[in-house]
Amino acid sequence: MATSPSFLLLSFFFFFFFFTTLPVSATDHIVGANRGWNPGINYTLWANNHTFYVGDYISFRYQKNQYNVFMVNQTGYDNCTTEGAIGNWTSGKDFILFNKTMRYYFICGNGQCMNGMKVSVFVHPLPSPPPSSSDQLHSTPKSAAPMILEHLGLKSLMLSFVFVLFGFVLV
Repeated sequence: MATSPSFLLLSFFFFFFFFTTLPVSATDHIVGANRGWNPGINYTLWANNHTFYVGDYISFRYQKNQYNVFMVNQTGYDNCTTEGAIGNWTSGKDFILFNKTMRYYFICGNGQCMNGMKVSVFVHPLPSPPPSSSDQLHSTPKSAAPMILEHLGLKSLMLSFVFVLFGFVLV
């Protein structure tokens, strides 16, 4: 299949513009900021200075062989125990997606929880987008989640189109 260079160039600019103009909604909240996941840090204060939404990430940065991260329930958080843990991470650079509205509890499972290595965050639902002038004519509220899913769906569709256009096959 022969494709003209001008068509390829036009396609490139179209996809570049399309993919760079879509809003980015996820935030990566690095626990402890530049101090990371270490003993002696007030993670309650850190968490209180952040707002977490569904679709955001929380990431833990620490010495791989020295610390870890466990997602626990409130009892595990209050008592610094990993019994019945919901998740366990040990890479030293862990990214955890908040996929629903709820309170999340994280502790260090090697005994450092008692030294303050624990954090609890509440994840809020996505905020509704600001109403546009056409939306103000209608009284039905809309959620931001379908809008984001629409963008992700369009991205996938357009990326598939590019792969087909240029002869790439995904298996």
